[in-house]
Amino acid sequence: MVGEPVDTVLVRYIVHDVDTALAFYIAHLGFRVLMHPAPTFAILARGPLRLALSQPSSQGGGGQTLSDGRTPEPGGWNRFSLLVTDLETTVTQLREAGLTFRGDIVDGVAGRQILLDDPSGNPVELFEPKR
Repeated sequence: MVGEPVDTVLVRYIVHDVDTALAFYIAHLGFRVLMHPAPTFAILARGPLRLALSQPSSQGGGGQTLSDGRTPEPGGWNRFSLLVTDLETTVTQLREAGLTFRGDIVDGVAGRQILLDDPSGNPVELFEPKR
């Protein structure tokens, strides 16, 4: 076992611009700022989820170039899921706010979901479980 369990989960996303990402997550997904100690780094909170936002830079931390020369970049398909109670209404409101989705709502074995892109192209899954 690695360390002691904690009551929070920390997910790190690489973003193009931390301030743009902050505005998105606060205004549209209900996160709040826990810390923003540098222009290239912030940690947000929503319930037990902590979202660390790192912008590629030479300032150290999660956005710095690795020893093998690779530079972290946003995007991909890994994501975290936010539970919603009314997916249709949530999607309508976010589309009206001009946000970008990867396709439409899909039905799965455990519920319905859709992927919302943050301003850097990182996916956030909005998930409505079956009742």
